[in-house]
Amino acid sequence: MHCEAKFDFITRKHHCRRCGKCFCDKCCSKKVPLPRMCFVDPVRQCGECSVISQKEMEFYDRQLKVLMNGATFDITQGSSEKSETVVCRLSNNHRYLFLDGENHYEIEVARISTVQILTEGFTPGGGNSRATGMLLQYKSAGSDDLLQMKFTTSEDFNSNKKTSASWLAAMHKVPV
Repeated sequence: MHCEAKFDFITRKHHCRRCGKCFCDKCCSKKVPLPRMCFVDPVRQCGECSVISQKEMEFYDRQLKVLMNGATFDITQGSSEKSETVVCRLSNNHRYLFLDGENHYEIEVARISTVQILTEGFTPGGGNSRATGMLLQYKSAGSDDLLQMKFTTSEDFNSNKKTSASWLAAMHKVPV
């Protein structure tokens, strides 16, 4: 049990549909959609799980579309000085980042270990900063070596910096 209540015929146990732990009615009263677990209607969840589910719903409703539409970046691999302009997007099954330019790269999302958003315009007084890139650390398929790729918003005339900044913001909100 994860609730301090004494359960009896009047005070019933309720299971959180997300974590499966037992709670009283008061501690497990939130009803939140949980489509990733195939519940069509909102289901009973404990307070902690309901917050996580709300964040996931926001991510799936808003951020996922941005990531799947993609954006243009200049990428550099490891310590290389050579950059390549690519369109980066999330695959339809949400398992890979596809980077298409002169070359085609696929990065398995599950093998990404670190995402660091690069910003500019930060002031000590808490002024506004703007996302300008991302540092991604990941392991390539079939290897345990940690690789690094740097994404920067493209200076290319045809690219849209606002789209790239929105894509970076969505990438920063990917649930862990």
